[in-house]
Amino acid sequence: MRPLPIEIDAARRPPLGMSAAAFLRDYWQKRPLLIRNAFPGYRSPIQPEDLAGLACEEGVLARLIQHDRSRDHYSLRHGPFDEAEFPGLPTQDWTLLVQDVDKWDADVAALLPAFGFLPRWRIDDIMVSFAAPGGSVGAHTDQYDVFLLQAQGHRRWQIDARPGAPQDFRPDAELKLLREFAPSHDWVLGPGDMLYLPPGVPHHGVAEDACLTFSVGMRAPSAAELMGDYIDTLAAEADESLRYADPDLAPPRDPNEIDATAMGRVVEALNVLRMNDPDRLGDWFGRFITVYRAAGEVSAGGAPARSRIEIEWDLERGAGLWRHPWSRMAWRRAHRRGAAARLYVSGQEFALPARDAQALAGAAELDAAAYTTLSEAGRECVLALLAAGHYRLGLDEDEAEDGLGGDGEEE
Repeated sequence: MRPLPIEIDAARRPPLGMSAAAFLRDYWQKRPLLIRNAFPGYRSPIQPEDLAGLACEEGVLARLIQHDRSRDHYSLRHGPFDEAEFPGLPTQDWTLLVQDVDKWDADVAALLPAFGFLPRWRIDDIMVSFAAPGGSVGAHTDQYDVFLLQAQGHRRWQIDARPGAPQDFRPDAELKLLREFAPSHDWVLGPGDMLYLPPGVPHHGVAEDACLTFSVGMRAPSAAELMGDYIDTLAAEADESLRYADPDLAPPRDPNEIDATAMGRVVEALNVLRMNDPDRLGDWFGRFITVYRAAGEVSAGGAPARSRIEIEWDLERGAGLWRHPWSRMAWRRAHRRGAAARLYVSGQEFALPARDAQALAGAAELDAAAYTTLSEAGRECVLALLAAGHYRLGLDEDEAEDGLGGDGEEE
């Protein structure tokens, strides 16, 4: 069997150069892949000065990393930054990184449908980095899958794709940088080229010239994070009457010993608390994953509430409902036959017909036609989400002028 290529040209079949099924089978979480021409002729929808301006805004997660070559020292500062800082920066060896740019810029968010071969709830954000020539964040690994799309300029990427590559961190760095890094592959990416990296692959990117790189990162909660939230939910919902019990107690050989029988009863007590109900377990995970790593929250706007009649009248006259960029949605079919499906919205859950839940989770915008296809329960859900700030009601020209729209906390 021929080995799988680590580099392909996707010009004839962007963005993967192969079917989604083949990519997921052969590369996803298994091996890295350099995809030339993943987005042929790609032109960045934002410019470096746009990114710098965003990094100066309150509520934006931004970092500035500078590298002192003489000492091989990396320094890290967090935003928001003062606009006056950027003109005074050196001409080389620094990088500006801004998280969640897809939430702030609709043109950047327009990239996400190209990754529709992945569950939407698995995609975290699009981070955009600008690097001056020589700019880098150092050799490191990520604990999640990432697609690194070159949007402007050129960046040299080195990776170590060998099994068992060293993963120890440098003790002298504020960032989690690798102590040892010996690349097995070395490429220069231009606009439209994309590098896919599964978790744990050491990599090092250095700007060949002033460049922009878009990083499409995944949500990959650790086992500790999952367990922590799971246990908190179990504890919050636990019935106080469920306790350690020993109706089969016999006289112990040593009253000071915690024996194997006692530990068996401990396991039984814990097992009673487990979420054995698939729907209950699914509801916990749906709430958890639509909140996990959320950098911003949605809050209700300050404008007076409109009545249902007024809202539906606006929709009939051409208004639309736009989902707030920070509002995360996913849905799940019920395990029990005949039970309602669930729509999860930023940690909340709503019982809905499956058709409604699927439609709302998949639509960034609702017009009158989409709204009228919903059941009564679906419409009531939309109105409740509108009141809570998860949608904004307006006309197309309003959306174009207002950017994020509404009065969400992160605007």
